[in-house]
Amino acid sequence: MKKHRDVIVSPFDLLTDEIVFAILDRLNDDALAKKSFSLACKSFYTIESLHRRALRPLRSELVTRLLKRYRFISHLDLSLCPCVEDGTLFRVAAETQSRLRSIDLSKSRFFTHAGLSSLVAMCAGLVEINLSNRTELSDSAAAVLAQAKNLERLRLARCKMITDMGIGCVAVGCRKLRLVCLKWCLRVSDLGVGLIAMKCKEIRSLDLSYLPITEKCLSPILQLEHLEDLVLEGCPGIDDDGLATLKHCCNSIKMLNLSKCQNVSHVGLSYLTNGAEHLQQLILAYGPAVTADMAKCLHYSSGLQSIKLDGCSVTTSGIKAIGSWLASLEELSLSKCSGVSDESLSFLVQTHKELRKLDITCCRKITYASIDSITNSCTSLTSLRMESCSFISKDAFTLIGRCCHFLEELDVTDNEIDDEGLKSISRCSKLLTLKLGICLNITDDGLTHVANGCPKLKELDLYRSSGITDAGIAAIAHGCPTLEMINIAYNDKITDRSLISLSKCLMLKALEIRGCHSVSSVGLSAIAMGCRQLMVLDIKKCVNISDNGMIPLAQFSQNLKEINLSYCSVTDVGLLALASISRLKNMTILHLVGLTPNGLAAGLLACRGLTKVKLHKSFKPLLPQSIFQFMEARGCMFHWRDKVFQVEIDPKGWELHYGRSPGAP
Repeated sequence: MKKHRDVIVSPFDLLTDEIVFAILDRLNDDALAKKSFSLACKSFYTIESLHRRALRPLRSELVTRLLKRYRFISHLDLSLCPCVEDGTLFRVAAETQSRLRSIDLSKSRFFTHAGLSSLVAMCAGLVEINLSNRTELSDSAAAVLAQAKNLERLRLARCKMITDMGIGCVAVGCRKLRLVCLKWCLRVSDLGVGLIAMKCKEIRSLDLSYLPITEKCLSPILQLEHLEDLVLEGCPGIDDDGLATLKHCCNSIKMLNLSKCQNVSHVGLSYLTNGAEHLQQLILAYGPAVTADMAKCLHYSSGLQSIKLDGCSVTTSGIKAIGSWLASLEELSLSKCSGVSDESLSFLVQTHKELRKLDITCCRKITYASIDSITNSCTSLTSLRMESCSFISKDAFTLIGRCCHFLEELDVTDNEIDDEGLKSISRCSKLLTLKLGICLNITDDGLTHVANGCPKLKELDLYRSSGITDAGIAAIAHGCPTLEMINIAYNDKITDRSLISLSKCLMLKALEIRGCHSVSSVGLSAIAMGCRQLMVLDIKKCVNISDNGMIPLAQFSQNLKEINLSYCSVTDVGLLALASISRLKNMTILHLVGLTPNGLAAGLLACRGLTKVKLHKSFKPLLPQSIFQFMEARGCMFHWRDKVFQVEIDPKGWELHYGRSPGAP
């Protein structure tokens, strides 16, 4: 601080608004940092309010106050506010007026077409509205939307009451639309979709998933000059016979999704993709068999970069035909595809050497030979998913680290990988996500190699990897300081020492320790005090965690959004303590022996931001119905479960679920 004529001047006051704005631009992805910044001094507090353009309030009652402080908001996200009434939308419109460009109401309820009317009337600058999941909205709401003449992006997913009439109003009124999502709008048919296509010539993206449409609406759709993304997932009314009648093709289309279109074979696909010179991504998941004929119809699509065939039955000839394409694929997904063999997969990767992402999850017939071909041919891989490839020997995993140094994501869940494999994988210094769930051959030694070689790791899954102890977790915590998510559920060798080690990972956002019987409130307290950004916590079946763990959570974990307390030793006191966490949205509370009906009622009423609660149905008759009505009016949904109290008599019973026999290697 400097004194000028007895006036104390802060050095911060010497910074221009432009410099402070530049600093705030770099903090856009870190809400905590921006909040701390604004509290540094009065001038920063004022400048931060002038700089902010996007707002995501925790509760609807805060909206008006926040908008009075932040006068230049253009993007308003109310997805954390389940209770938004017409009055709230009127106040939003009055405060923001033409400055408001987008609003997200996808998780909000209780408003009607009247509230939307005030929003549309006063906010002439609106270009984006998300009304997804509003199953009660009808054509009257759609008619109101038609008055938003500048609207460019409209999402109406699961608005099941809106019909062709409402969509027709939108089509006539909103001629500037570029993105339209009508997924699960079950009352919208060919008529409504056709009107959108004929009136809104600027459309770039159109999602028609699960609509009762046929080829009749496709003709005007394929005439859209600017259409780039078309999603037809789960449309059984579209079939080969109908597609054969099409007289137009869409040259501009870049992404086509035909997932779950069981009535479209290679014949229909050829009609739909004919002339699609710019096609880059094709999704055919859970569709018809991938045969040589299917693959041949895409042989000349030289711009194709990504194809997803998840859940399809594939033939060797089909896979080999894909290997012969003129295109150079960058992404290929064969997850849960029956019929993938070493021969076909090896041929494919040897011709598509530019692959960046490969998913071979549950391809149970492939062996060491496939991994040898993949690692030798596709050395630029950034993502490799190979969960439950049970015939791949442990030696194959050493090839991954030896050849694929650019990997950022690796999923080897439920495989035979051992410490030597992890030692090799530790050469992948760019690794961000590593999934090692149900890997029974790995130990702390392997994890130590990962910790030393993969300092950028952000997500680690060790679910039921029973060879891991506190020493391995300590190595990870020390070597991977930017870790954001870790799952160490059902590892009986994990104790409070692991949690104390992880408390040094200041960026940790998600922690799953369910079934870790040796952790207690001591370890959880360390997490609460050290990991202030924690948002998701699962402590189900951590029987030694009690109210003593909840109190530090309430004091330090103010960013917590989701918690599972089932089977813990938490009582009324602990539950009530959590009420001070203003961001808490989801709670699962099953079989808390120390929880009483009165304590539950007090806790629910005190947690003002709750939107979802899972409870055992035995509590339902014990609480006044007025409490549930009050909570539901506030936007909270209750999910009732009838699970009996589970006692783990056979701790290895999960192995049978995964097709293993107890004691098998």
